[in-house]
Amino acid sequence: MSLDVSPALLDAAERGEVDEAEFVDCVRTSLPYAWEMISSLVAQLKVDGGPFADNQTPPPNEQARGQLLRALASDAIRGALQRHFGVRLAFQNCHRVAVFPLDASVDETLTRFTSVRAQLLNQSPELRDC
Repeated sequence: MSLDVSPALLDAAERGEVDEAEFVDCVRTSLPYAWEMISSLVAQLKVDGGPFADNQTPPPNEQARGQLLRALASDAIRGALQRHFGVRLAFQNCHRVAVFPLDASVDETLTRFTSVRAQLLNQSPELRDC
């Protein structure tokens, strides 16, 4: 899944450094499902507090799933989203995305969430082909 890069943004990239805010806006418009998922989790974390907020509902279709995978599999996109929202992102499978505050007090929770054990425990036959 590719980003929808405007000619102006592509031209800027060809000339040198790109403004990260412009890149983030490109991600927002290119991957609306992923953007909304992460945005809503960030809002939930701010409202509810706690060590993290996560999604456990599978995407509605393959296009949405692809957007989520694209956003979280790309180091550049993931890093830009983390800086934009001021959170750390964690990803367990085709839909279980979590946002963690930058606060070091949740490091242990993040380590558990991203552990091999947590990955294994988060598997199910229903998610085999996701």
